[in-house]
Amino acid sequence: MSRTALLVLADGRFPAGGHAHSGGMEAAVASGRVHDIASLEAFCRGRLHTTGLVAAGLAAAAAHGYDALALDEAADTRTPAPVLRRIARRLGRQLMRAARATWPSTDLDHLAHHRPHGAHQPVVLGVTARAARLTPLDAAQAAAYESVGGPATAAVRLLSLDPFDATAVLARLADELDTVADSATAAAVRTATEGVAALPAASAPLLDITGEQHAAWTVRLFAS
Repeated sequence: MSRTALLVLADGRFPAGGHAHSGGMEAAVASGRVHDIASLEAFCRGRLHTTGLVAAGLAAAAAHGYDALALDEAADTRTPAPVLRRIARRLGRQLMRAARATWPSTDLDHLAHHRPHGAHQPVVLGVTARAARLTPLDAAQAAAYESVGGPATAAVRLLSLDPFDATAVLARLADELDTVADSATAAAVRTATEGVAALPAASAPLLDITGEQHAAWTVRLFAS
């Protein structure tokens, strides 16, 4: 296990395409639901405990060695909005390219072969973590952090917030991030006996709705 590998994988500069996506933040800002630091924190907390938890569970299960193709199907059922499925696969495809160049592995090759148009990003993240000799908990923590780190960074750009204040939001969420990662990892361990039904299936209907609406915008700063 390498702490450096985890830092590389979780680094926002890792060329996986995440910088082009706001995780629903652009639509939230446009609607006025996020307009300051307090509302940013509320948004991130809600996203962490819904889509972040789901992503962390999928990533941890993939890092644990569970069948990535079955996990990809499970990710589909946990992503009801068609546009968000497409985005997840697009991000997965971009991450796959970076991962195979950085940590070549037969597991990544197998997933790329069977999902040539892209697997869901959290699943690819978990397989990548396994290729990098990271633990399921590492994968869960990376996925959980990504679920709030991306929106927080986008909010700075969209609202001209003080980046120090936005970073402080992430620091205040640290304990909750750890709790979500621990819960997701425990669920991933249970997949060995219970299958994908053991994984979290929390929903965020408003993110699904605004994701579809955002995709129809003719002018936008972020792809999602």
